[in-house]
Amino acid sequence: MLQFMVKRILMMIPIVLLISIIVFWIIQLPPGDYVTTYAASLRAMGEDVDAAEMARMREAMGLSQPFHIQYWNWITAIVLRGDFGFSFEWGSRVTVVIASRLPATLALSFTTLLFTYLVAIPIGIYSATHQYSLGDYVATFFGFMGVATPNFLLALVLLYVAFNYFGVNLSGLFSREFIDAPWSLARVWDMMKHLPIPIFVIGTAGTAGMIRVMRSQMLDEIRKQYVVTARSKGVEERRLTFKYPVRAALNPIVSTIGWALTGIFSGSTITAIVLNLQTQGPVTYRALRNQDMYLAGGFLLILSVLTVIGTLVSDILLAWLDPRIRYERKGS
Repeated sequence: MLQFMVKRILMMIPIVLLISIIVFWIIQLPPGDYVTTYAASLRAMGEDVDAAEMARMREAMGLSQPFHIQYWNWITAIVLRGDFGFSFEWGSRVTVVIASRLPATLALSFTTLLFTYLVAIPIGIYSATHQYSLGDYVATFFGFMGVATPNFLLALVLLYVAFNYFGVNLSGLFSREFIDAPWSLARVWDMMKHLPIPIFVIGTAGTAGMIRVMRSQMLDEIRKQYVVTARSKGVEERRLTFKYPVRAALNPIVSTIGWALTGIFSGSTITAIVLNLQTQGPVTYRALRNQDMYLAGGFLLILSVLTVIGTLVSDILLAWLDPRIRYERKGS
């Protein structure tokens, strides 16, 4: 197992390097740059910016250099100094902007992922072991409803109902006095009180989809011969279910941890805009729209690295969960 982990960690280095090149190439794909976007916004307000001034701005921001030099300066600063560059729009270091939003983003993403697993796995097991029962039909109905309902639409409905019928504003991740306050125990507690609604809204689709996956995997496992044989030998039903079929059915769910977390990151952007959440998604969307390349690139790179790390964690958990995988790796 240790040898496998070392090999996978060493493999991550060239993968992350290749990802960083792709990310830097993607953020420069749109025509123009931040100076072009900034000049267009000034012209929309009736101000004029001449070509010489735009050239001086590009020179000062390092945007006039060739692609390979810009990338080299960017990636070496990240590796050697942990410096992701300068955000043109925010007028601050990218690390400062990300650090101000990343704790809330991680808290929301991890708690949503935890909520998804804690709700979906038990319901999926119950639905499979009680096939065609009333509980199975109810779980199936809400599963299809959750998959079919977009998160942002559910957010809009909840906002409307809460405000019009109960006079409660569900938007935001903090109370007004904590929005721009420094991190403290009081701010963390305030955020925890606002988390349930975003967790429910963002986690609905993932939970519904995972219920369907767990149910179908369990139905496939409990019909296999080894389960029938164990049941015929008098093994207790509860012990039989959780010792063998559940562990086998968890394999596809565990294998998706790597992209499930990043899916919550990226998929919650529109919902975060609707709910006015102080997370990284709206900031990244704004950076991409305004071509604030270092801010957008920094967050996309962090997201990609989290995907690679999540995939490594998935492989390790699969090797621990399924003895067949451990055996294959020892044999290879």
